[in-house]
Amino acid sequence: MLYNYPCKNSVCLILCALTCLCGWLGCAQHNYKKEADDLVYNIIDQKWDEDFGTKNNYKISDTEPSPNDIQIEKEVTSFGVLTLPQAVALATAYNREYQTQKEELYIMALDLRLTRHDFEYQFFGGAGAGYNADRNDEAIGVESNIGFNRLLAGGTRISTELAAAWVDVLTGNLRGGLASILSATVTQPLLRGSDRKVVLENLTQAERDTLYEVRSFNRFRKAFVVSVISQYYEILQKLDAVENARNNYITLAWIYERVEKLANAGRVPLLELDRIRQEKITASNIFSQSEKEYKHAIDKFKIILGLATTTELQLDENEFEALRTVEMIEPDFTESIVIEAALLQRLDLVNSADAIIDAQRKVYVATDGFRADADLVGTAGVISARRADRGTLGWMREEYGLGLEIDLPLDRVPEQNVYRKALITLNKRQREYELTADTVALEVRRAHRNLTEAAERYKALLEALELAQQRFNNNFLLLQHGKASSRRVLQAQSDLFEAQNDAGQALLDYTTATLNFYRDTGAIQVLPDGMWKL
Repeated sequence: MLYNYPCKNSVCLILCALTCLCGWLGCAQHNYKKEADDLVYNIIDQKWDEDFGTKNNYKISDTEPSPNDIQIEKEVTSFGVLTLPQAVALATAYNREYQTQKEELYIMALDLRLTRHDFEYQFFGGAGAGYNADRNDEAIGVESNIGFNRLLAGGTRISTELAAAWVDVLTGNLRGGLASILSATVTQPLLRGSDRKVVLENLTQAERDTLYEVRSFNRFRKAFVVSVISQYYEILQKLDAVENARNNYITLAWIYERVEKLANAGRVPLLELDRIRQEKITASNIFSQSEKEYKHAIDKFKIILGLATTTELQLDENEFEALRTVEMIEPDFTESIVIEAALLQRLDLVNSADAIIDAQRKVYVATDGFRADADLVGTAGVISARRADRGTLGWMREEYGLGLEIDLPLDRVPEQNVYRKALITLNKRQREYELTADTVALEVRRAHRNLTEAAERYKALLEALELAQQRFNNNFLLLQHGKASSRRVLQAQSDLFEAQNDAGQALLDYTTATLNFYRDTGAIQVLPDGMWKL
């Protein structure tokens, strides 16, 4: 029992030292989040081609934004009237789907970072301490090891380890000491798994998947901007319909007052007055319905902007009025030209084409699986020991080894299944590309037709609106002088009200068709402020 007390103190000191070491390592850890962010966005920057669009507004919300990223407050009360550029900026900054797309891009690049790590030095190390006692002896010991593993592009696997163990026997006749082992193992495939393309396949696919995600994100941005702008104009068209309904009701109310005076004077029958009253009630109902539709559209748009539906929001009516002053340009390009342009510019089609190349590689990799396994294994090690009582080298031994491990390809049923599935996947990817190309052509043809038809319809309805306005003005003037019946004025007003709404809807359709046309052809480019250009 003479050594129990100091023995326990020694154990406590060793355990305390290891605990302090672990605590120090924990405190000394660097900022893993920032390191991951830097690595991820370095990968994305490398994959981002300038032809995809401006490299802005693609970082997730809990990372440091780029200098040119949109910075806008969520409180729309500071705007007064929310302009179109401000609405697009708000949607880009706070829309939930947009945020999800940015996170998907980040995660894909993060996965690539992990795949790259498979071909980097992977260090490991650890330590442990213990105390052991029986009836005759008490001993304390410490063990530690450090080393690394690495996979090379040629399939070579390298593993090294340095291990050390120290034991001190506190009682009895046994001696302790320090033992160390330095070992290294190199495994080189000679047949299956030795092809550089096969070894790097997972990395190659991860690299390409990240590129595809960058393209998909930019394709999403184009569609997103078009959607936000289209909905902004749609709301303004509904507001224009509200104004038309209000003016229609006011006009009918004035006509009612005019005819009421004539009816009281006995100059028109009361039947005409009742009809006008009915038209006035109908106009009031139309006005209420149009207001309800406008407010509902505003609430839906708030969700697109990432705002609460209780937020007070007013859009800029001048944006819709500005559309009326823009000279309408009918498309002067043929379908074949725009389809050819879309097949070159659509990022989703490029991804589909590259998927065929991926499938071809998978077939090549699956073919490698039919070969035999033949691994050349080399080992080297040094083992040494020192005696605790003398502190001198007790002995040292060097070991070397070279071996060949062969596994004949006698059973390749799993590999056969993988190979056959790879061939089927290749055929599937080819069909998917053909389908995507046909779909792109279909979308472009439809967009071209929609734009042509919308331009022609808008032009015709503008003429119809002008004629309806002239006819109403003439009949209204005649009514004031008592030379036209109220029925003629009511019909003229009804036609004018319908023409106003039809022209507003045609203007919206033409604007939306223009945006959709450039979206479907892939010609639209997203600017740093979230707006677009050709």
